[in-house]
Amino acid sequence: MVNIPEFTSRLKKIIDFHQLSASTFADKAGVQRSSISHILSGRNKPSLDFILKVTSEFKDVDMYWLLNGVGTFPKNVEKVKVTTTPPIFNSEVDGKKIQRIVVFFNDGTFEEYKK
Repeated sequence: MVNIPEFTSRLKKIIDFHQLSASTFADKAGVQRSSISHILSGRNKPSLDFILKVTSEFKDVDMYWLLNGVGTFPKNVEKVKVTTTPPIFNSEVDGKKIQRIVVFFNDGTFEEYKK
């Protein structure tokens, strides 16, 4: 269960970090301005839709941190480099061995892994 005063504090931290007013934050997140007002005042609890919209628009917000305070803000996005051949390359799909895996990231970059 979300602790409303602590959630409100974390939401204010996001708004301040991005140097936005509450109404501008609501517009960017795609939520009603009244929703932000009611949540910040402690009148309403955040809905799942609200949480998803915030974390979708603000990529530096970790959902677990926003809900429970677990983790950090802004979240650190780290790409993990594979230093050894992943075991998946030893797998077969319909009798075919995997030769190459390409992972595309939402920032337009990609990593390619070859056997």
